[in-house]
Amino acid sequence: MSLESETPMNSEVLQMKDKFRDIIGLLGDDVNREGLLKTPERVAKAMKFLTSGYEQDPSEILRSALFHEDYNEMVIVKDIELYSMCEHHMLPFFGKAHVAYIPNGKIVGLSKIPRVVDVFSRRLQVQERLTHDILNCIDNVLKPHGAAIVIEAHHMCMMMRGVQKQNSVTTTSAFTGEFKRNETRNEFLKLIVAKLD
Repeated sequence: MSLESETPMNSEVLQMKDKFRDIIGLLGDDVNREGLLKTPERVAKAMKFLTSGYEQDPSEILRSALFHEDYNEMVIVKDIELYSMCEHHMLPFFGKAHVAYIPNGKIVGLSKIPRVVDVFSRRLQVQERLTHDILNCIDNVLKPHGAAIVIEAHHMCMMMRGVQKQNSVTTTSAFTGEFKRNETRNEFLKLIVAKLD
């Protein structure tokens, strides 16, 4: 299914379409050129999708799949793909998130953790805030013995413009509870880089 058919032409998309048409003209291209005729609409729908996290409640996503379980060892979901938009230049940054928590009587359906990553990623972001947004949501809803996150990302604003460094990776991390202890944090960091045979 194409992005165009997924996102209806609501009033917000129509307003954005007109503004993107103006922007293309201000950039110096011919908005009536065949290849650009539908571009403002496509860009408006794409932007609506890429920022759809504003319309979702990540806490409710977690609450929808909470289960009582007597399990109190580390749970890790690693290598979660993420795609977000830098709020400074509205250029993409992309990479992986590694998320862990130590249950305190409740576990969450594993698919909900990547969904929470998606919701916060699909907003205008900086990587530092994105890291804390995800961690705080998991910590506040699950109330675990501890939670941890590491995000590694490439930023197009550094690669395409500015310093133009193609191979740089930005890493951010945050920890609560038991993950503040060196032993627990080190176990998590070892596990996210380990490859299972």
